Amino acid sequence: MKLVKPYTFILALFLLVGFGIPKGVQKRVKKEVEKTFEVADFTMDSITVPNELNEVLPTKISGSNLYRVNDTNSLLGYVFVDQAPSKTAKFDYLVVFDHDLKVINSKVLIYREEYGGEIGSKRWLKQFLGKTGGDRVNCETNIDAISGATISVQSMTKSMDNLFQTIGILQEKGKL
Repeated sequence: MKLVKPYTFILALFLLVGFGIPKGVQKRVKKEVEKTFEVADFTMDSITVPNELNEVLPTKISGSNLYRVNDTNSLLGYVFVDQAPSKTAKFDYLVVFDHDLKVINSKVLIYREEYGGEIGSKRWLKQFLGKTGGDRVNCETNIDAISGATISVQSMTKSMDNLFQTIGILQEKGKL
């Protein structure tokens, strides 16, 4: 029997466990982080919040959906990964914040419906760029509708608004 070196085992364990993100989503998250921050080497450290604070947050922070992204020297920003409902399924999405918690990238990672996938277009998602914890988004006021994707647009917009509120509260409480 061949012995495995300790660092090989740790690397294999890391690849299997990943970031706490579902396996099918991990590669897409890594690719978007690399592209957004223009880095190859980085770490993603999960952020947890006390239960009593989490109870009042519009978006729950589970320890496997909000991460600090660091390179070897500094904080690059933050990544949030979650799911939102569409008509009959859920879709996975990613939001990348810079170190000041301003949205610099958002992406629908996996969309599982036949209709409504237009919410994954860069043109539609760019409406969220530059938003922070102090901003609010709403389909009726400042986010464009998409014909044939009403449910997904509403769901993504509500999810983003809840996330912005959550980020604002976490900043206010000194957790970010």
